[in-house]
Amino acid sequence: MARILYVEDYEDNVYMLHQRLTRERHEVAVTRDGVEELDTAKRASPDLIIMDLVLPELDGWEAARRLKADPNTRDIPIIALSACVMPGDERLARSRLR
Repeated sequence: MARILYVEDYEDNVYMLHQRLTRERHEVAVTRDGVEELDTAKRASPDLIIMDLVLPELDGWEAARRLKADPNTRDIPIIALSACVMPGDERLARSRLR
């Protein structure tokens, strides 16, 4: 069982992935924006963060950058989710989330 922080503002996606993860017995916390995610990641120390890149308040790019710059959260793996499908988006995401 893993503690997972899922950051997503689209309710249908939250419902679907939350259901799948809890069915596998993972503990899932959900936040809806990047600002809330930063606070929750520091407090909850999740084993994994699954994060949409397009978020209100603070986008996933900047939230990931801040998490990786913070010694308390830098080692938490981040899986980026996005509907961005332009050429080069995957390469850009990988370079920014290292």
